[in-house]
Amino acid sequence: MVQVRVAGVALDASGQHVLLLKPIDEIPGDGFVLPIWIGQLEATSILVAVEQAPVPRPLAHDLMRSMLETLGAEVTKVAVTRIEEGTFYAEITVSTALGVRVIDARPSDAVALASRVGAPIWVAEAVLTEAGVPDVLTETDASERLDEFKRFLDDVEPEDFEG
Repeated sequence: MVQVRVAGVALDASGQHVLLLKPIDEIPGDGFVLPIWIGQLEATSILVAVEQAPVPRPLAHDLMRSMLETLGAEVTKVAVTRIEEGTFYAEITVSTALGVRVIDARPSDAVALASRVGAPIWVAEAVLTEAGVPDVLTETDASERLDEFKRFLDDVEPEDFEG
């Protein structure tokens, strides 16, 4: 397993959101990133957590964090464990009074939760080998994505989160 960080959330050419995970010991523009295509709501949730942006009401992953805290459970790590036929799989490891439990999850949900609770994020080496791409991110790209997210936060309404 390789420990990673959220390098960003980007939009591909078709407007789909892409979560970018990068090994923690690599600098931007060097090595590899792991792109995982995710939904808009999950992208928003990850960005809210990473940027520590205020939201008017708790999002689903905030609720998960609160439930775990209330129950005395702790997320100890999340891991993207495998990729099968283009689908990524992840696990959330939770420490509880009853012992350690491993829960199947979508990578986007696992990363959104880990970003809120400060849990480390890991990726199986085989997944990085199969799906990782060279990192060509520049500081300008990162700055533009941050500006785009700030514009999104300025325009978002509480009703946008109702489901």
